[in-house]
Amino acid sequence: MYGFYDEVKRRYNVKLWKDFGTVFNYIPAAALIDDRILCMHGGLSPELSDITDINKLERPNDVPDSGLLSDLVWADPEIDMQGWGDNDRGISYVFGQDVIKKFNRRHQINLICRAHQVVEDGYEFMANRGLVTIFSAPNYCGEFDNNACILDVDETLCCSFDILKPVDRLTLK
Repeated sequence: MYGFYDEVKRRYNVKLWKDFGTVFNYIPAAALIDDRILCMHGGLSPELSDITDINKLERPNDVPDSGLLSDLVWADPEIDMQGWGDNDRGISYVFGQDVIKKFNRRHQINLICRAHQVVEDGYEFMANRGLVTIFSAPNYCGEFDNNACILDVDETLCCSFDILKPVDRLTLK
């Protein structure tokens, strides 16, 4: 839907796209940095009662349509809501700032770091800097004028951002 299959097929071949799928099935569902920064592609899950639940996920495995693994990959924060709601993407959930704050307090997490959504500046905080969305593709799909960024975490867990500016398509010709 978002062009990955088409781009890989156009530039390379379908076999490489299938190989990406195999690799994605092996990638850990989340990472915990020094017990303080939780990283995932999507977001939180109503099925995530304890962070150790993530270690119980069977890998390699296809991402199912529902459940903890699906939510870690596909859930999205929603700034203007409370609690949990249906996701317009048709999979997983959206969750409010109250969910983020409660989760971080309960698990003594300083920051949830996730991707999965275009954000104009390359990064965007929510819930009093309890969650950050980072996005690593400038000019996403050639349709957005968004920055991208890389999150740097130093040995003291101080976070900084390296911003990647969009390329002016006219200068590429």
